[in-house]
Amino acid sequence: MDPLTLYRVLWLRVGVFVVEQEAAYPEIDGRDIEPGAELMWAQADGDVVSTLRVLAEPDAMRIGRVATAASARGRGVAAELMRRAVARCEERAPGLPIVLDAQAQLEGWYARFGFAVAGAPFSEDGIPHLPMRRG
Repeated sequence: MDPLTLYRVLWLRVGVFVVEQEAAYPEIDGRDIEPGAELMWAQADGDVVSTLRVLAEPDAMRIGRVATAASARGRGVAAELMRRAVARCEERAPGLPIVLDAQAQLEGWYARFGFAVAGAPFSEDGIPHLPMRRG
C-alpha cells in the first residue's frame, strides 16, 4: 500500500470512529502492523470511502475497524468489502471461525454476512457492542 492510501485509510477511520462517533480512543492501536494483518479498502474518485482490517488470531480470523464515509453509505460499497473480507478469511484459514465486535445497531447488517451474536453485549468507549461469530 502506498503512503497516500494508508493516510486516507487512517483518515477515514479517525473521521468515523473518533470524530463522528465521538469515541476518543487510540485509533492507531498497533494491530494494523501485526504479522498477517491486512487492510482492505474501496476507493471512489481517488478517495478511500470504505475500509476494514483482517487480523489473524490464535483460534479465529477477526474483521475489524469497518468504516464507511457518510457519502458512500447505502450504496453497497461496505457490503462488497465485507464479502471480500469474509472470502479472504476463509481463504487464509479454512475452517476457522471469523469473529468481530459489532456496534449493536449494526447487528442486522452483519447478520447478512452470516454473523450471529456470540456473547454478552459490552460497551466500548460508550458505544454498545456485540461480539459476533461466523462459522
